[in-house]
Amino acid sequence: MPAYKASIRDIQFVLHEMLEIEQHYARLPGGEGLGRETIDAMISEVARFMERVVAPLNRSGDEEGCHWSPEGVRTPAGFKEAYDQYYESGFGSIATDEAYGGQGLPPSLRTVLSEMVGAANSSFSMYPGLTAGAIAAIQDHGSEEQKQAYLPKMNEGVWSGTMCLTESHCGTDLGLLRTKAEPLGDGSYAITGEKIFISAGEHDLTENIIHLVLARLPDAPAGTKGISLFIVPKLAIDEQGNVGDNNGVQCASLEHKMGIKASATCVMAFENARGVLLGEPNKGLRAMFTMMNHARLATGMQGMALGVLSFQGALEYAKERLQMRSLTGPKAPDKPADPIIVHPDVRRMLLTQKVIAEGSRAMAGYCSMISDLALRLPETEEGKHAEAQLELLTPICKAFMTDLGSEACNLGVQVFGGHGYIREQGMEQMIRDGRVLQIYEGANGIQALDLLGRKVLADGGARLKGFIGRIEALCEEHRGDEELKEFIEPLERLHPEWVGLVSEIMERALQNPDEAGAASYDFLSYSGYVSFAYFFAWSAAVAKRKLREGSDEAAFYEAKLLTARFYVRRILPRTRALVETMRSSASDLMDLDAEHFSF
Repeated sequence: MPAYKASIRDIQFVLHEMLEIEQHYARLPGGEGLGRETIDAMISEVARFMERVVAPLNRSGDEEGCHWSPEGVRTPAGFKEAYDQYYESGFGSIATDEAYGGQGLPPSLRTVLSEMVGAANSSFSMYPGLTAGAIAAIQDHGSEEQKQAYLPKMNEGVWSGTMCLTESHCGTDLGLLRTKAEPLGDGSYAITGEKIFISAGEHDLTENIIHLVLARLPDAPAGTKGISLFIVPKLAIDEQGNVGDNNGVQCASLEHKMGIKASATCVMAFENARGVLLGEPNKGLRAMFTMMNHARLATGMQGMALGVLSFQGALEYAKERLQMRSLTGPKAPDKPADPIIVHPDVRRMLLTQKVIAEGSRAMAGYCSMISDLALRLPETEEGKHAEAQLELLTPICKAFMTDLGSEACNLGVQVFGGHGYIREQGMEQMIRDGRVLQIYEGANGIQALDLLGRKVLADGGARLKGFIGRIEALCEEHRGDEELKEFIEPLERLHPEWVGLVSEIMERALQNPDEAGAASYDFLSYSGYVSFAYFFAWSAAVAKRKLREGSDEAAFYEAKLLTARFYVRRILPRTRALVETMRSSASDLMDLDAEHFSF
């Protein structure tokens, strides 16, 4: 297993040099006084903890997995101690409300944490990650009494949280769910039903688990309009906040999975479990989407984080592994062969991993910054604009970054060759751990439909044009700069094409709705590649300015320019094929009768 090393310098580049995060924080409630020294100290502290405490449990956790018994679920050795230290260090409460035991810092700092914990140990990251999402839902939709009852102990790490959506007969289509909620006459409800694929549904890390459960009231309308959300503790809680007996909540079994084996993925049975309504009756999806949007951005971060870890392992191996001679003559004449990093095809794979990592980090950083604005300045025009941008970019982050993260992990195995296929190297674990990211929190095909249908076509492209405004501003700022021409000119060609494709798809979809469905995945991928082109042009402009100023880190900034050049020349051309497939008719997909799919 590669030894994880936090990408501190590149994280600092995104935060300080691209996003100018200190000035951003100075305008935010909770961000006052957060200077570079404080931010960098926090990053270093998180990095040390992840490298020394969490990362060493990654391989052992995969080997041991979780264990079910009638008494409960046991997590792998070392997880409980690491989890306790995680919360004792304050990592679990960085961005939560101070009124309920949090630190009240800007949410974007949690994004930095998400990258490092996800790269150190993807399975471990699930436990605090689910709790953070549950806290956000209760914070946004709960009553003051509910916030006081649950949030302090969840922020402390004494209690954890989950979200319970999926049932065996319905995945994405939550309108089909059957879990029932019967009023008990005292303001509480009896919840009965079974949920599957529940991450962190049962474990031995905390005293209690607070489940957020989607269920139907007796008089609920059919479909998604009749879903409510309930807070259902695993153990009953008395008026003083003390836990008691089991509340009718049981883990029926653990799923036997391809990856993230140290994360307890549970089948949860609720039998007359007492719960309370969170938010309004029949408005459960709105409350649950607070968690889902948090989880979708976090899932994109997991994809990036695993790609980072795979890149680190592949790079180290490529520098050491001797195989053949360079095509242009020996590069290590004192050795029997050259290290494989001299070979063009190995460099193609490594550079592809590198641009995936750096492009994803920049996109995630930008999304975290606008998330700060949307959450902390919601009533301002700036906050509303940020919210619109976040709505557009969230499905791209979730789907594109997990698709590319999976590509990076596969390339990591390929760099190792046959050794990458062997378990002892640890490279294949990343493929297994990362494969689910394209499925859960809304499969990537669903993200594509959401992006094109709800976030672009539904508003006539207004959200998209808002983001394109940033691209146009960058192009305007650097138009005429010959040294940045190779990064700016592609953007100037692509952003009008992006808008034009929306118009083309909309016109066809008015005649046949399948046209939107047929184009949606390619449209999302195209949107991701163009977005990355913007972030690489931005990073190149920053790097070029630093070089002109005579930075003593010239090698670092030169590498930024060369990485951006590789992206523009070798990866961005993928958009040309995507344009062709988007313009292809839906009949290519729909004309073949179902019975003719047989072989």
